[in-house]
Amino acid sequence: MVSLFRPIRLMVLDDHALILQGISENVREERDITVLGYFTQSQKLIDALSQQEVDVVLMDYSLSPGEVDGLNLIRGLRIKFPKVSLLVISALHAPATVAMAMRCGAKGFLGKETAKEQLLIAIRRVASGRDYLHPMMENELRDNQVSIAKESQEDLANPLGLNTLITSSELSVREREVLRCCLDGLSVTQIAQKFTRSVKTISTQKHSAYRKLGIRNDNELFKVRSQFEGW
Repeated sequence: MVSLFRPIRLMVLDDHALILQGISENVREERDITVLGYFTQSQKLIDALSQQEVDVVLMDYSLSPGEVDGLNLIRGLRIKFPKVSLLVISALHAPATVAMAMRCGAKGFLGKETAKEQLLIAIRRVASGRDYLHPMMENELRDNQVSIAKESQEDLANPLGLNTLITSSELSVREREVLRCCLDGLSVTQIAQKFTRSVKTISTQKHSAYRKLGIRNDNELFKVRSQFEGW
């Protein structure tokens, strides 16, 4: 939690110079925010965090190929620097991505199209120890009844994988079975035949699992899988 008697200490991670420049312009005149560094590589950010006390890291969700980013970076930073509030910014913010980032330890999530006023509100809110989501993202998660409950420190120590997400989420046993079959490439009809259930039942269980994970369609499911398998 930030003291009222000093500015918020901020570091920024993004691999696009124009984004860094835009963020710099947005915060340079704010007396209660001081930027301690701008970084384009995750390892340089980690090195800097090891040497300076920081309140908030504003970080891009997706970096250049070969960089540690996404959920893996969020988890790693939360383990190594538990007092730092992580505010994620991304051009892609499907409900599944937002929910997983928050579960893994992010304090807030913003779209890159976010206006300056909302960016400043978000920085100040996460610096105070509170979560922040853009109102539109909050509505999407609420409409889909997606949980953003944080993982425990014990959970964070476990390897991250899609199977971990499926197991730790609020899915029923049958919803997990159906989801794993979908990931194996089986159609709803094939899954129904495998478990001797009706196509309607399997379809209902599949869409219930998607809703709980914040996934809207098959394409998003496989995008989520590729995010995990890319680490």
